[in-house]
Amino acid sequence: MSTIEHSRGAAWLAALTDNAAAQPSYSPSVRVVDAPLAGQSARYIAVVPDALNRFARVRTGEVGLVEGWQLARAVQEVLELDRAHAVKRPIVALIDVASQAYGRLEEAYGIHQALAGAAGAYAEARLAGHPVIGLIVGKAMSGAFLAHGYQANRLIALDDPQVMVHAMGKASAARITLRSVEALEALAVTVPPMAYDIGNYASLGLLWQTLTVSAPDQPSPDDIALVARSLQDALDDISADPERGLASRLGAPNRQASQRVRELLRQQWMGEGENS
Repeated sequence: MSTIEHSRGAAWLAALTDNAAAQPSYSPSVRVVDAPLAGQSARYIAVVPDALNRFARVRTGEVGLVEGWQLARAVQEVLELDRAHAVKRPIVALIDVASQAYGRLEEAYGIHQALAGAAGAYAEARLAGHPVIGLIVGKAMSGAFLAHGYQANRLIALDDPQVMVHAMGKASAARITLRSVEALEALAVTVPPMAYDIGNYASLGLLWQTLTVSAPDQPSPDDIALVARSLQDALDDISADPERGLASRLGAPNRQASQRVRELLRQQWMGEGENS
């Protein structure tokens, strides 16, 4: 028995799949729905809160041991189903994840392996030709985001104050940096990677598109239509891209240092190769 609480991930999953039934063999905290996208079958995946989850650290939408392996399974299942098909079905990750699970039990049983399994499955699907789209509708925090959605060909986010992407929550970041939350927020004004709002995150070039909707918690028909069009546009954009890498994320002004580091690493690597 479990109790699924409301979340943006669950709300948008239901809205975009017309309330289609979830696959029954997954844990209550991982909802997997097969439904159309742009006239073809697609797999939609969301992590949702489960107040009665047997692992206490994942009851409010975190990604833990079970969630990591179940995400990997949901993606690997699609890889196997389409292995012999020329056209691979899209995978849509609905992203509203508070963080990875923090707990001694999770660490003891290898949460790093579970989350790596999920991230690896998404990357494998992308490289195998599956169009992978990440739709950020709420929080996309820490290792949970790395495991669920970050490997997408294209990332789309709702432009809303409750949508945020970061390595850790404000209170945790304040403790680590020996600052108050207020001082951390002041620092974020001048250092975009330290900020939590989606506008600053977009300036890093990692988002393909941001969308403004009227009701992010309970999407209206117009909101659903807007996001559905964006998903279809993302699908078309991926199909027109001959490469399956993530190089499109490096073009923003705030990624210039990343580009330079990559250039220097490439030069050093090629130089070492020539001398070996």
